[in-house]
Amino acid sequence: MSFARLVLVVMAKDLRAELRTKEALNASLAFAVVILVLLSFVIESDDVPQKALGNLLWLVFAFAGTLVLNRSFAREVPNDCLDALVAAPISGAALFLGKALASFLLVLAMELVALPVFGIFYNVRWAQQFWPLMLVTVLGTWGVTVIGTVFSALTVNIRLREVMLPMLTYPMLLPALLGAMELTGDLVTGTPIGPDTVTWLKLLVGFDVLFTAASVTLIEFILVG
Repeated sequence: MSFARLVLVVMAKDLRAELRTKEALNASLAFAVVILVLLSFVIESDDVPQKALGNLLWLVFAFAGTLVLNRSFAREVPNDCLDALVAAPISGAALFLGKALASFLLVLAMELVALPVFGIFYNVRWAQQFWPLMLVTVLGTWGVTVIGTVFSALTVNIRLREVMLPMLTYPMLLPALLGAMELTGDLVTGTPIGPDTVTWLKLLVGFDVLFTAASVTLIEFILVG
């Protein structure tokens, strides 16, 4: 079986497992929507620059996404499924990329539902620069997913993994989150990506490429030990 086919098989398996119960997806979506709604009563959108509201959006995405990413490898712990996957004739890179893609699609689905809620409650016309915003969302979400998935594998056998995963993930995500916040803050105000902000886009792309390559290289060592 080809490498790409193995990646797709793992991705499909994880998506089926999650969509069967919807535990992580419902939790992350409910968290994102509830936080956005509650903060809308605390923050007066007329008194806060819309650029700052774009920054708030990514904080919500990062916290809500962790609920999905925490389940990436944790769902394999019962019945020694993770040991079976590690012993199976599949490379660690294919296993990692399959799980990362499944988590990426789930987190992206949560974000696409949360965006209209954000626009309604904060009076933000987020669709003015729709396709550039989608590009930034995809790049930022992939960065969050890659880091979250590799640390999910690292903390899967720790008793307090729900606590350790955010503590390890968020410091590593600072460059990607800063880039996504800066770009999103401008895009939700209708300002296109220009010479002043294209550096942040390059940072996002570089972050994704660097940490994807590092994760694919190290995942075998992380899983086998």
